[in-house]
Amino acid sequence: MPQDPLSIVQDAYAAFGRSDIPALLGALAPDVRWEVMGREGDYPTFGVRHGPDGVLAFFQALGGIEDITEFTPVSLHPAGDVVFVQGCVVLTLKTNGRPLAYDWAHVFTVRDGKIATFREFYDTAAVVEAYRA
Repeated sequence: MPQDPLSIVQDAYAAFGRSDIPALLGALAPDVRWEVMGREGDYPTFGVRHGPDGVLAFFQALGGIEDITEFTPVSLHPAGDVVFVQGCVVLTLKTNGRPLAYDWAHVFTVRDGKIATFREFYDTAAVVEAYRA
């Protein structure tokens, strides 16, 4: 029985929370489009990636640059095949030890039981400023 989009997104967050990236990648459509808003080149995770291999590269970049101590999806709002999520993160940049805490918004689109698109929004200027410090 296929899962509803909200359950699929909740399962993806649970996989991330337990550092089970293979399970998270298994929730993705083969042609997934994974986008973090921000000018590509300003920060290692900004830009668009395609397919599970591109998403794996995103998580590798994330693990190389950030030490996340808190990642909390605060509220999830399903709307058909789209799930809007508001949350917060607390992290330390591995490159310079700068701490960061900010709110974020994620938008997922689910197609045929798999995550087809992901878009992340947050204060990219603050992240870039801390990264360049």
